[in-house]
Amino acid sequence: MVVEDFVSFRNFVCSKLKQRPELQVICEVSDGLEAVQKAEELQPDLILLDIGLPTLNGIEVARRVRELAPKSKIIFLSQETSPDFVKHALVLGALGYIFKTHAEGDLLMAIDAILSGRLFVSGAQAK
Repeated sequence: MVVEDFVSFRNFVCSKLKQRPELQVICEVSDGLEAVQKAEELQPDLILLDIGLPTLNGIEVARRVRELAPKSKIIFLSQETSPDFVKHALVLGALGYIFKTHAEGDLLMAIDAILSGRLFVSGAQAK
């Protein structure tokens, strides 16, 4: 499931995912509250989640998804690169954190890592 309110970035993410036939986008959402509802309904294996969303931010979406779809793995996609912010996102249960500026090279690597049971964080945050 792809949760991103910026249409062109959401289209970019979906096009990257289509490069891998084993990955299927089952839902695209642009709103935080709808993301929570769809996560509960669809129970996706993986949620690519923006942080800056209308109605409910991605941090709150992640909190709710942890309860409603506990098997769904979350990867944040964000412009926020602060180490403290990244740590906070991981404490919430996210298994990955991709800086939007690194998404071209990191997106598929992050998905591979998360689906293999490893954490993934873009850039220097991986230390």
